[in-house]
Amino acid sequence: MAGPNEKAAAGGGGGERRKYPIHMEDYELYEEIGQGVSAIVYRALCKPLDEIVAVKVVDFERTNSDLNNIVREAQTMILIDHPNVVKAHCSFAKDQTLWVVMPYMAGGSCLHIMKSVHPTGFEEPIIATILREVLKGLEYLHHHGSIHRDVKAGNILVDSRGGIKLGDFGVSACLFDSGDRQRARNTFVGTPCWMAPEVMEQLHGYDFRADIWSFGITALELAHGHAPFSKYPPMKVLLMTLQNAPPGLDYERDKKFTRNFKQMVAMCLVKDPSKRPSAKKLLKQPFFKQARSTDFIARKLLEGLPGLGVRYQALKVQWF
Repeated sequence: MAGPNEKAAAGGGGGERRKYPIHMEDYELYEEIGQGVSAIVYRALCKPLDEIVAVKVVDFERTNSDLNNIVREAQTMILIDHPNVVKAHCSFAKDQTLWVVMPYMAGGSCLHIMKSVHPTGFEEPIIATILREVLKGLEYLHHHGSIHRDVKAGNILVDSRGGIKLGDFGVSACLFDSGDRQRARNTFVGTPCWMAPEVMEQLHGYDFRADIWSFGITALELAHGHAPFSKYPPMKVLLMTLQNAPPGLDYERDKKFTRNFKQMVAMCLVKDPSKRPSAKKLLKQPFFKQARSTDFIARKLLEGLPGLGVRYQALKVQWF
């Protein structure tokens, strides 16, 4: 159904900065498109601008962070300015909730797309294209002293034109968890399957290289349709990650994938964080030479895809 201006469905960016209102009554919430422990994300209409947006409603009473940290993280999201990282248009508090207004990413997450249409994972050129864009976003965040801390397919979002953005959209409320992100930390944040060994150990803190491990796990997730160890309970995942050899693409079982892909993943999944490459260095790997344009993603992943709200509800039924 043709509706209000869906400019934001393309993920915003470029052009003049629009001024988004900071009053609840200026937004009409539509269907739910994401959910976390302390937050629900809705497709919504920004009435004064006649624009479709996403609104993340964070419940203060259900988050384990203090109010100051939550508001500070929301402000940080507003300052983000990179085509491969989701920014916040504005945020405001109402009663016991914080509303964060963001671009509406019509494709949803790579996890949603995989679960709906590609349960065994994507083809290698698609993976290379998605991961190249994610790496650009990580390079930007790391350069500005931030660690994402929850890189995974569920946090890689696709806009209506096939643009890829790193976000924190659904399952996790990691942007609103406590802990100063500017130095090496000791906070236990993230999802066990994607979590770097040094984050699990909590011995010496961790830095941006923890994101590189999660990026490697995400590469395997996009290749197989699920993360390694995903069928095990969290404590078993922690033990396996710490005690086993790092996971990777198997030279026999994963014959359809190139040597360059296997080598790129192996570079990320090294237990010693000092031996992992930076995002900037990883972008120079031969694997990314096969990456294509956003049009390629739109054509391969978005054509014929049911609406985000429909897919989200169908998956919700499966999960519960």
